[in-house]
Amino acid sequence: MTTTTEARTRSGRLMLNKVPEVTVWFWVIKVLCTTVGESFADWINMKLGVGLVSTAWIFTAVFVAVLAVQLRLKRYVPFPYWLTVVVVSVTGTLYTDILTDQLNVPLWISSAVFSVLLAVVFGVWWLRERTLSIHSVTTLPRESFYWLAVLVTFALGTATGDWTLELTGWSPGVSVLLPLGLIAAITALWRFGANPVLSFWLAYILTRPLGANIGDWLASPKVAQNPGDPTGLDLGTFTTSLIFLGLILATVVYLTVTRSDVTETHEATHAAHTTGDPRKERVALAGFGLLAVATAGLLVWAHSQPHVGPAPEEDNTSAVQMAPGQAVKKFPPTKVAALKKLASTSLKDARSGNAAGAHAAAQSLRDLWDADQASLQPLDQTGWTSIDAQMDKVLGTFGIDHSNPPMSPAQQEKELNALLTDMG
Repeated sequence: MTTTTEARTRSGRLMLNKVPEVTVWFWVIKVLCTTVGESFADWINMKLGVGLVSTAWIFTAVFVAVLAVQLRLKRYVPFPYWLTVVVVSVTGTLYTDILTDQLNVPLWISSAVFSVLLAVVFGVWWLRERTLSIHSVTTLPRESFYWLAVLVTFALGTATGDWTLELTGWSPGVSVLLPLGLIAAITALWRFGANPVLSFWLAYILTRPLGANIGDWLASPKVAQNPGDPTGLDLGTFTTSLIFLGLILATVVYLTVTRSDVTETHEATHAAHTTGDPRKERVALAGFGLLAVATAGLLVWAHSQPHVGPAPEEDNTSAVQMAPGQAVKKFPPTKVAALKKLASTSLKDARSGNAAGAHAAAQSLRDLWDADQASLQPLDQTGWTSIDAQMDKVLGTFGIDHSNPPMSPAQQEKELNALLTDMG
């Protein structure tokens, strides 16, 4: 799908169009970037044990740097443009994950907030520039609005995609079908005569859950470790990231050489897009409405069906009583020391009244423990289960991975002391 070019510009340095032509290559590489955003963020956050907030800060800084380079260019150049898309896909995903996992904001609230925020961005953009067409991104203000809208669409796509999984309990492989079907329906309505700008942004938002579900399907293990866990092809987040980064690089090289997605080149070799038919646009708008109602009905029906969700929270303390330090006896001392350091930091902050610091340290403790599971659990299943049970109690006092609000500092101190005792 494409969008019509708007000739009118406001004040600002006039440039060649800074956004690529919307061809099939645009959508292919957009989905590739979205998949990387999901898998690469998970790999850095969980597998490397960097932590959610630290990862978000890192990618925010990277996003600012690559965006500064992109904004300084006077025309569309494939490599910096798509590098910015990759980085913003990771960054937008992390912002939603922080709201969900760190601040315990329900996904339906995140979806509503980002929807309103996107409407505000589009509203201000339209009032100032009188166009939302990506074929008229020829000034710095328009490009700034464009990248802000892209960032919010990634955050919104993450929230709505995760909310869909929460409602339905679908596996990543099955979940791919919903955004794929919606994009196909939007494409059909666009071909019929729907407003091209509206069609573009709707499809743009939906590519985020599509790419994320593809990434989860490729990376998830073939057999669920717990009821409700996602299953897939077991490629892992690192391998999935490498594969898709390689595909992105190959596509960018092709586009750089052929310049087939440069707006000026495309317009010179293709017929101009005809002016839209207002009657068809109104009919298509009604079609979008029916599509939204049908999607909502499908989600309500799927939510009402029996499905396996995450295992209920319960006290799963190991029945085996182990002496202090016995549970971690077979674990590498350096890994145990790193876990104890984070637990001690959280305990110290809880005692001093630094709730934010205690919560952040507990979150980092959870991230490191999850990242080390693959290497520690095989060494001593009984010891790992014992520590994992106490770790879950600690996280419960902070409301991390639990639906309850944070408990009192005294309760947090109690469970952290118990964890430190178990670790010797």
